[in-house]
Amino acid sequence: MTATQPLKPARSFSVDGRAIHIFDGLLPNAGAYEQGLARAAFTRTEVARPDTAGYRHWVTETRVDALRQQPIFQLTLDAVHSLHPAHRYDVHRAYTNVASYGDMLFTHVDCLPDQKDLTALWYMCEQWDVEWGGETVFFDSADEIAAAVRPSPGRLVIFDGAIKHVGRPPNRICYHPRYTFALKLLRTGATG
Repeated sequence: MTATQPLKPARSFSVDGRAIHIFDGLLPNAGAYEQGLARAAFTRTEVARPDTAGYRHWVTETRVDALRQQPIFQLTLDAVHSLHPAHRYDVHRAYTNVASYGDMLFTHVDCLPDQKDLTALWYMCEQWDVEWGGETVFFDSADEIAAAVRPSPGRLVIFDGAIKHVGRPPNRICYHPRYTFALKLLRTGATG
């Protein structure tokens, strides 16, 4: 992708006026990432929110300075820029979650409502069957399900970090882990 060819989301949604955008086909080698993640050191240290601290889930952190050298970093920024050309964003945290059947994941938000932070979520799988579940579910202010995005190889979802959401674990018939690579982006200013 080049600057003369802006990226376009395959689909977009809005939850309480906050946007969710889905990009497909940007990362054709998601299976290679999945193979690498199968050998990564995950720790059960991540919590969704303070009141669920007793229920930790699996995560492995990515150093942001190392991430900046990876092609996925620029792909993410290109997609963000296509959505928000008047603003600059920078990654302040990057990590991969892994969930398997039987894991418990909780609803949460990634930033406060008045912040303009974004979350970029990549699904790292070589294949994913619709019957396996593992959707990312987004909730409105009444805690009703407003949108859901299913895993798909190399799919990128960019959303307002203030939208309440949860990654559902895979269903019982799925023997594959659900890997999601999350980049938390802070708005750093306007483009010049």
